[in-house]
Amino acid sequence: MTVGMERRAYRDALCALREIVVGDPAAGTGADLPPMIDGYASLFGVRSDDLGGFVEQVAAGAFVDSLQTDDIRALWNHDPNFVLGRNRSGTLKLVEDSRGLKFEVKPPDSGWARDLRISMLRKDVTQTSFAFRTLTDRWERIDGVRVRTLLKARLYDVSVVTYPAYPQTSAAARDGGVCDEALASLERQLAAERQVQRRRLQLIELS
Repeated sequence: MTVGMERRAYRDALCALREIVVGDPAAGTGADLPPMIDGYASLFGVRSDDLGGFVEQVAAGAFVDSLQTDDIRALWNHDPNFVLGRNRSGTLKLVEDSRGLKFEVKPPDSGWARDLRISMLRKDVTQTSFAFRTLTDRWERIDGVRVRTLLKARLYDVSVVTYPAYPQTSAAARDGGVCDEALASLERQLAAERQVQRRRLQLIELS
């Protein structure tokens, strides 16, 4: 394990795995398009569950520098033997937006990856996480609760996992690999076609 890397998991007190609940899966609409897994590996300003005498939250901008410079993977249960994607190969996309750390990964066409996606679609696996090394953080007590805020962190991986520490965040496995923009475009196209059909029916009725 990389020196200084943190993960947060209830099963391992020496590590710090950021576990995120994955939301309802949504199937895509194009069988010819590759399957995708996407969502948020962290939500800014959202507190974790109790991590052993303190809770944690991530500040906006915590990953900006790391996203520009570091070689980051997407894994299954933080296991380096199960690589879902990698930012430098283009199979993993990561960006900070107004909500948090957003990711989109194109998993390999392998048996274990297909099994994982099936488990996600069945809602048997409904969490993600991130592994990191703290560069800057802030500790404070708010309403009697010890709160740790990650201000700057080096990101090593985002990972689909089994147990959550941040139950508020969501992600989805998509059968057709259709991103939100593509779905919106398809919906607009279908709406336009329905409107044309209604007009044709009106003309037929008038004739």
